Amino acid sequence: MKTAQRPNVACRASQDALDALVCDALPRQGCWTEADYLWLTDRAEGRIEFTDGHIELLPMPTVAHQVILAALYKAFDAWVDVRGGLVVFAGLRLRVRESKFREPDLLLLRDRHEARNRNRFWLGADLVLEVVSPDGEERDWVAKRADYAEGGIPEYWIVDPPEETITVLTLDGDAYAEHRVFGDGERATSLLLPGFSVDVKAVFDAVRESGAQR
Repeated sequence: MKTAQRPNVACRASQDALDALVCDALPRQGCWTEADYLWLTDRAEGRIEFTDGHIELLPMPTVAHQVILAALYKAFDAWVDVRGGLVVFAGLRLRVRESKFREPDLLLLRDRHEARNRNRFWLGADLVLEVVSPDGEERDWVAKRADYAEGGIPEYWIVDPPEETITVLTLDGDAYAEHRVFGDGERATSLLLPGFSVDVKAVFDAVRESGAQR
């Protein structure tokens, strides 16, 4: 007769000790280097951003977030691919400057062969896009707006699911100016990509059709 197996307490204790050891070995907030950040994000699951010695763990995206992102990725990809560009979605690290990395929801280069297109992380982008998460309004509307302007990224799209709007910002000097806010019944356009547009209603209708609860 087999006897019931007890949980391997020793194994669990060893794992707890290993987890504690790893945490103790990691740099404290404010002391992270770019090399530390790249080492961590090469190995860790989830999206992590880095600014001047500090790391920030981003929330897990929702189904609605992913459906919106997929719809926009398909639209951008269909337009730029035949023109020699490249569009990718999170998570890919974007080096805004030394000691500052972000992971936009979507990144685009008009020329896929240019030097900023690196396999490990991009050294810049022509366009970035963020889908605003419930806890990320200030991060996406304020902090990242400043960061992407600092990085010299010509265009920044902010997609707001509760409002069902797409705001397109274009770089004017060292700050962004509003191109337009697009809503229901309109097609969002780009100054950077002449001729490109996307149906705003269709983007948010995709969420309703997915059955995802927002």
